[in-house]
Amino acid sequence: MIRLRSAFLRHSLLILAALLMLLPVAWALLVSTRAQDAILGAQLLTLPSWSAIAANYTRATSATPLFGFIGNGALVCTLILFFQVLIMVPCGYALAKLRFPGRDALWGAVLLGLMVPAPVLATPLFVMVATAGLMDTVAALVVPWVVSSLGIFLMRQFFRRVPDELIEAARLDGLGEIDLLVRVLLPLARPTLGAFAIISLVAHWNDLYWPSIVVTSAERATPPFGVMLFQTQEAGTEYGALMAGSLIIAMPLMAAFLLLQRRFVEGLVAMK
Repeated sequence: MIRLRSAFLRHSLLILAALLMLLPVAWALLVSTRAQDAILGAQLLTLPSWSAIAANYTRATSATPLFGFIGNGALVCTLILFFQVLIMVPCGYALAKLRFPGRDALWGAVLLGLMVPAPVLATPLFVMVATAGLMDTVAALVVPWVVSSLGIFLMRQFFRRVPDELIEAARLDGLGEIDLLVRVLLPLARPTLGAFAIISLVAHWNDLYWPSIVVTSAERATPPFGVMLFQTQEAGTEYGALMAGSLIIAMPLMAAFLLLQRRFVEGLVAMK
């Protein structure tokens, strides 16, 4: 009986937390299906209007290059994740399994990087990008984030759990360090890589702070920054179209999570 009550309480709290997190999405969906006068008046909770839905979503996709924003976001997030994985896998392996001078100092630098908030680095990163002449380019959105302290930390912790005997057996079979990483260890690390991929995609897809610093044109705008431009330049107070645009740019992220959710859960379990 006590276990049943405990399970009921636990599930009730989880359902309540899920509803609270879904509330903004439900509100955006509600507003996107209403006409402007209904949103500002007392008719917000009435039945949705098909004409209002068509008008809001048409306005969201035609008034600004919304799909261009989505394409920019997909390109930037893909490039960032690619280079992050390219760097964090060998770095994590080296910190976990190799012995070399300065290893502990490098590991301390990784831990320090975990504790430094991204906005603190905005000024030196901006100076670096501006000095290199990369303002308003894809490189300005990608290069500052190709080294991930979190990714190196996760890969180092994963590789520490890999038995040394497995690595020695692979070396005895004639595998070099690169082949060992690619053919033996990387397949084992897929859950951790899947979990990190979700974290990285969510962080950089939703990032508004850095793009608002280095992007000066709509042609390079990422989804959140593009919606901000949409609000200030095109939509104004057209809240229905604004919410429709917000939902459209959230769809690729939702699709990515649905595709990678199994790896994400496996990665979280593997981190224990």
